[in-house]
Amino acid sequence: MKTIRSVESMTTWSEGLRREGVTIGFVPTMGALHDGHRALIRAARLRCDALVVSIFVNPTQFGPAEDLAKYPRPIRKDRELCRQEGVDVCFEPSASAMYPVGCQTVVTVPAIAARWEGKARPHHFAGVALVVTKLFGIVRPHLALFGQKDYQQAALVRQLVEDLNLGVEIMVRPTVREPDGLAMSSRNVYLSPEERIAAPALYKSLLAGAEAIHSGTTDVSVVQSAMATVVKHESKVTVDYLAVCDPRTLEPLSVVTSKVVLLSALRLGSVRLIDNLTVARPSGRR
Repeated sequence: MKTIRSVESMTTWSEGLRREGVTIGFVPTMGALHDGHRALIRAARLRCDALVVSIFVNPTQFGPAEDLAKYPRPIRKDRELCRQEGVDVCFEPSASAMYPVGCQTVVTVPAIAARWEGKARPHHFAGVALVVTKLFGIVRPHLALFGQKDYQQAALVRQLVEDLNLGVEIMVRPTVREPDGLAMSSRNVYLSPEERIAAPALYKSLLAGAEAIHSGTTDVSVVQSAMATVVKHESKVTVDYLAVCDPRTLEPLSVVTSKVVLLSALRLGSVRLIDNLTVARPSGRR
């Protein structure tokens, strides 16, 4: 496995393979890799001839009061996971390489970024859109994989690729969960033992909403009430939002349509967790 830090070297490597007809897969990450990332890497490995994983803690998607400085950076452990999974290149650029002096371009996807995570973290999606655009331009992949756990991010990337004709196939893979249902996330390490016990309430709330829909409920307020009932008894939990949305636009719905996405975010102490679940209304319901 190669480790590449230079933007120019990364592009040269990719362009050489593309000229030979080699299919390049790409998994962009901020490091602190876990089994959710491993699942993305394995899926990419099956689809592509060569595989790049980027490890870059992107400063532009953190707000002034967020955890950039303390974000986990276990680089040796991350490289070993990549090595075990047959990754060809770990791309590890510095912030100065990605954002040299004079960099001033802004990339936004305003409609998708306006709600939910975008409202809670105003800087976040502009940073995501910019770094993804730059990484695609540097790595030149044919296929890039993202996890469904960050549903809004994946929707934004799909829109970005379509709008800018970037020519990258986007694959979104299912959320990988702990045995108790908690979605795997690099931020889970911040949870105290007591908070970790309470954290599965997030997924349980989504399951309650899904059960309401499967039982025939079409009133979104009833679905949201079912979700809220699960978490209201957890004293350590503060709810940011429990939403029922159109799965493509992420606009909030008032009536359950044929398919919806349930979005949820909560806080446990200083830790903010997000999760989602796509739900299809039972066939034959009107």
